Amino acid sequence: MAMQIGIVGLPNVGKSTLFNALTRTKGATAANYPFCTIDPNVGIVEVPDARLAALAAICHPKKIIPAVVEFLDIAGLVKGASKGEGLGNAFLSHIREVDAICHVVRVFDGTDIIHVESTIEPKRDRETIEMELILSDLMGIEKRIDKATPAARTGDKEKILELALLKKIHAALQNGQPASQIAVTLEEKAIAKGLQLLTTKPMIYALNASEEQLRTLSEDEARAKLGLPPDAQIVIICAKVEEDLQDLSPDEVKEYLKELSLEAAGLDRLIHAAYAALGYITFLTAGPDEVRAWTITNGMSAPQAAGVIHTDFQRGFICAETIAFEDYIRLNGEHGAKEAGKMRQEGKSYIVKDGDIFNFRFNV
Repeated sequence: MAMQIGIVGLPNVGKSTLFNALTRTKGATAANYPFCTIDPNVGIVEVPDARLAALAAICHPKKIIPAVVEFLDIAGLVKGASKGEGLGNAFLSHIREVDAICHVVRVFDGTDIIHVESTIEPKRDRETIEMELILSDLMGIEKRIDKATPAARTGDKEKILELALLKKIHAALQNGQPASQIAVTLEEKAIAKGLQLLTTKPMIYALNASEEQLRTLSEDEARAKLGLPPDAQIVIICAKVEEDLQDLSPDEVKEYLKELSLEAAGLDRLIHAAYAALGYITFLTAGPDEVRAWTITNGMSAPQAAGVIHTDFQRGFICAETIAFEDYIRLNGEHGAKEAGKMRQEGKSYIVKDGDIFNFRFNV
């Protein structure tokens, strides 16, 4: 499954610059005025995974296929977007399609870049965007309540359950609480999934900082600036630095990141944060034809993982021949792992672990 992340934020906070850097293109217009992005720019990015190169060194495959992430650079939202201000309705509709939201918040100073509110206040800016998401959901829920009420009066149990959930969500949204914080039953969870609410989507915060702030700003300080809880997924980046990295060789990139006391570039850290927020892991396949990474949800069984490759694999699942990545590398491949007794046959109840290398046996 290809993860789709929507990049949102106020105008001129660095969304398009970040998008260009992440996708290593100049596809998004980055200009010093509001709404320079109208339609969402789309870019496909490979998920950095050093394990693929290690497997390829052993298998010598014809091709290497990494997992990918699709980034959408969605135009800047403003106060009143939920009511259509600044082309807001169209922009909000784009966000409904994504798996997760990357909220870019400006924390760097500088008067040469126009800010729509004239001052740099990260907490205010975060709350402005999130309130617009809440208000947009609130308007949608009110319409659904109007439709569900007559149906619930007929005694339809499903509609009664749906209406009760809608009212619960409505009350929370009216209090400024996102729908993601509402406790729901399993039955309600299935209904809520179909509502496509903006405030149920996992949120990753990308703090667009100066180069100096990259060196000095801690994650705890960054969360405090935005008024976020300790478990919020944040990534401190400098969109300009990320753009500069495009013009450097791999060795120069390593040296530059070392100077900034960073272990990885913003892309790597952002994708890892998104995987954590969405509960995703990766399993691998390796052979002479290809080495490939596959993205699944943590907690999936072996047959469900097989179905990500092809539905026939899941339908006719017999077993999964499984090798842990560390064993595969240490024992120089499948043959060595098999001889050392490190290849296991796992059945339908096996829960996939990150880095598992699979060969699925099936019969249709």
